Amino acid sequence: MHGEIKLKRWYAFTAEQVICWSRGFIWQASTRIGAVTIRGSDRYVDGYGATRWKLFGIVPFITASGPNITRSAAGRVNLECAWLPSVLCDEDVCWSASDASHIRASFKAHGEMADVDFGIDAAGAPKTLSAPRWGNPEGAAFHYATFGGFAENEATFGGYTIPTSFRAGWRFGSDRFELEGEFFRAMIESAIYK
Repeated sequence: MHGEIKLKRWYAFTAEQVICWSRGFIWQASTRIGAVTIRGSDRYVDGYGATRWKLFGIVPFITASGPNITRSAAGRVNLECAWLPSVLCDEDVCWSASDASHIRASFKAHGEMADVDFGIDAAGAPKTLSAPRWGNPEGAAFHYATFGGFAENEATFGGYTIPTSFRAGWRFGSDRFELEGEFFRAMIESAIYK
C-alpha cells in the first residue's frame, strides 16, 4: 500500500501489512520528513500491541507499548475486518441494520467487543466504516472514541472484493474529522489471501 500520513502535515508513505485474524497484524511502513527517513511498525500479535519507529531505520524515535496500546491495536485489527471479509461470515458475528444503507457487525475478537458500522451503497459495497476504538486522540487519557473512514474504491483479489482506497482517522462522523481527526489516506495495490 501507499498513501499519506498526517504528522502535523501530510507525508507520503509506503507500507506492507500482514493480517492473520487469529493472531493479529503487523504494519511496516516508511516515510520521509525532509532528508530524514523514518521506518517502523504498528502491531498487535498474540494479545500484545506495540508501535516502534526509528530515524534512518536505526535511531529510536517513537516507542510505545503496554495495556492502552494493546487495547487500541486490538480495536484496529477488529476494524480491519473489511480486508478479511470471510471473518464477517462467522456464526459469532451478529448483524443488524438501522436502514437500507447502514449495517452493523457485532462480535468479540482480540479481547475487545467490536460494533463495526458499515455505510453501504445500493449494491452493498462499503462506503464508510466506523467503530468505537480505545485511544487518546486528544493526547490525554485513553477512552473509547469513534474511529472510521471512507472507502472510495474497491477491487477483487483472490476472490475477495475489498476497499482499496480509503481515508481514516479519529472523530469520524463529526465535523472535526476532516480538520483534526483524519490522519491516514491509503491505496492498496494488491492483496494476497492464503
